Amino acid sequence: MIKRRLEEAFKDKLFSGKALILLGARQVGKTTLLDELVAGQNDCLWLSGDELDVQKMFENASADRLKSQFGNNEIVVIDEAQRIKDVGLRLKLITDQIKDIQLIATGSSAFELANEVNEPLTGRKWQYQMFPLSFSEMVRHHGLVKERRLLPQRLIYGYYPEVVTSNGQEKQVDAYLYKDILAWENIKHPDKLLTLLRALAYQVGSQVSFNELGNTCSMDAKTVEKYIVLLEQCYIIFRLPSFARNLRNELKASRKIFFYDNGIRNALIADFTLPEMRQDIGQLWENFVISERIKHLAYNEIWSNTYFWRTKQQQEIDYLEESDGRILACEIKWNPKVKAKLSETFRKAYPNADFVVINQDNIEDFIL
Repeated sequence: MIKRRLEEAFKDKLFSGKALILLGARQVGKTTLLDELVAGQNDCLWLSGDELDVQKMFENASADRLKSQFGNNEIVVIDEAQRIKDVGLRLKLITDQIKDIQLIATGSSAFELANEVNEPLTGRKWQYQMFPLSFSEMVRHHGLVKERRLLPQRLIYGYYPEVVTSNGQEKQVDAYLYKDILAWENIKHPDKLLTLLRALAYQVGSQVSFNELGNTCSMDAKTVEKYIVLLEQCYIIFRLPSFARNLRNELKASRKIFFYDNGIRNALIADFTLPEMRQDIGQLWENFVISERIKHLAYNEIWSNTYFWRTKQQQEIDYLEESDGRILACEIKWNPKVKAKLSETFRKAYPNADFVVINQDNIEDFIL
């Protein structure tokens, strides 16, 4: 069993008087984590929001009615809670009126669940995001030396739990992409969404234009943006905005888009070629480093704004963090022999910024 970073956080928050909300893409291990958390406890009721009878249970439910249905259970887990109508109000009712119950709810769509629970559960919840497995979790599992040796494999197949533990990795990644991760309802044109995802996969680490993507995918720019928001809220992609403070020639409204998992990105373009044979190794490495850093910040509860930086003259910094008034500027290079230096324009505009180059030789310093 690979120990997940959120396990201790969840244990610490049990029976604290608040609901526990666990968000994350399908198949990242949410159910496995909760199984481990409540293992051996006979007083746990597990409900699935995908089941029609569970959905009906919460229709027009009163506190007394729910309490009778929960029985003597002290823990109630509602998996895929976003399927339940007005779920935020239902969870608020349980948290306020049935105080001896530890409520845990999971969801694979921030759009459907997080938006529902944020206002009703203000001050009543602990909320966490779960990612595919991380570099740091695998280092804790079998050590830094072994995980470093597996870096080329991680760049290609990614970190979804069953992909990591499966021998037929390419097949597993495809299965996740097309059967689970893209299994959304109410999508009018799933073929166009898939075309958009493939376009984003080819442009990973590059600036993206909604207008250009729309032309590629036969959609208008507003529809492209709507689908990108959906993909973000289902934890497939995330965007980095451009950083701009002092200079007139800084790009102020641009964005880059990255994937939370390299394996999903490679499945979209149907390319599982080994790193040494690839022309896009720089893109793969940049996506890997930044996605792992995002996991690192979240799991360590480090609150930072994240960006990239570029000017109209094409001066660029791959990744920036701004936290507590400090700026960290990062160049990301796959080849440790490639030299990189901070843009003189950036240095003069932000003289107090720190600068690091992230490569294979020092990756653990950045994401552990």
